[in-house]
Amino acid sequence: MKKTLLKNNQAISGPHSQTFSDGVYRCYVEEYFHELRVLERRRSERSGRPFLVMTLDFTRIRNLQNRHESVIGAMEALSVLTRLTDIKGWYESGAVLGVIFTEMNSLETETLQKKIHQNLLANLSEEQIDVIRVSFHRFPEDGRPGGPGSPVHFTFFPDIPQKERKRKKTIRMKRVIDIIGSIAGILLFSPFFLLLLIGIKLTSRGPVLFRQERVGQYEKPFIFLKFRSMYVNNSDDVHKEFVHNLIKEKRSRESGGNGDGKAVYKITNDPRITPVGKIIRKTSLDELPQFFNVLKGEMSLVGPRPPLPYEMEKYDSWHRRRLLEVKPGITGLWQVTGRSSTTFDEMVRLDIQYATNFSLWEDLKILLKTPWVVMTGKGAY
Repeated sequence: MKKTLLKNNQAISGPHSQTFSDGVYRCYVEEYFHELRVLERRRSERSGRPFLVMTLDFTRIRNLQNRHESVIGAMEALSVLTRLTDIKGWYESGAVLGVIFTEMNSLETETLQKKIHQNLLANLSEEQIDVIRVSFHRFPEDGRPGGPGSPVHFTFFPDIPQKERKRKKTIRMKRVIDIIGSIAGILLFSPFFLLLLIGIKLTSRGPVLFRQERVGQYEKPFIFLKFRSMYVNNSDDVHKEFVHNLIKEKRSRESGGNGDGKAVYKITNDPRITPVGKIIRKTSLDELPQFFNVLKGEMSLVGPRPPLPYEMEKYDSWHRRRLLEVKPGITGLWQVTGRSSTTFDEMVRLDIQYATNFSLWEDLKILLKTPWVVMTGKGAY
């Protein structure tokens, strides 16, 4: 048995083996296994080749000796099925074992699951099988972090909780600033709330506020607020087609251009917009109700813009990273850098850049730049 395990885990041996590997079970330690999951996810995002993560949960085996024997048996069952490119390690040290099966298509995944089940039955007793929980998660299909308790919660994003723990104080302070800033914004712009209410009511039929489902951090939906800038009973088909084409980079100057051949992220000369709507969109006054979204904790003052559900239908797996590390915001790095004049991928890269490196000082700089961008109306439609 030991010879087989050694043969199938030769990739672990080397000058750093004692640092990265568990010498007893011949697999990677938890911290390094997390790093390898992140690396494999990034490779998959770039190459488009899916991969599979299998976990074997031994926590229901209370007796440590029995757990040890069960892990050894499971490792033996896996040793004949794993390739040199596959990676074994502790998902949770001493409790949950993980295996990364690289470059797995759907058919291979289904076949592999059957073989693993057969090999586990051959190497473990019925009592052991009954208490070991085996699960499979495939990226990118299962690559959406769920809420707490979700079976795939951060399976492919173990770096996100680690960053949150390191940024705990910064995140708390950011929330305090959001609360103070949103209250100040509501009070400061209260005269505009009244004027816009009257202006919208007098010039078109329908509600003053426009409510729309958007996607927030960890892909949690929420109701996004804006002052209504369009006529009521409009179809989303025009915007949906435009956004889908934009993401696929099939832009045309006729539908999405601004007259100088540059593609933009919003539809220009949209016939659905009211006369008042054109003004409040150009000045971004339609965004003022989002201070209430910030106050409720659904958004932040600074962060990526929250996408629409039908927008996310066309996202590549790497696009989703813009929603993981920070809450969506009223303004952000994209708005003060390129706004609607950047390509979709450039916007996503700016959002990821902000989410990866955000700080309170960076937020302050973005907030100070925002009024100038709003006054000049650059990229606003």
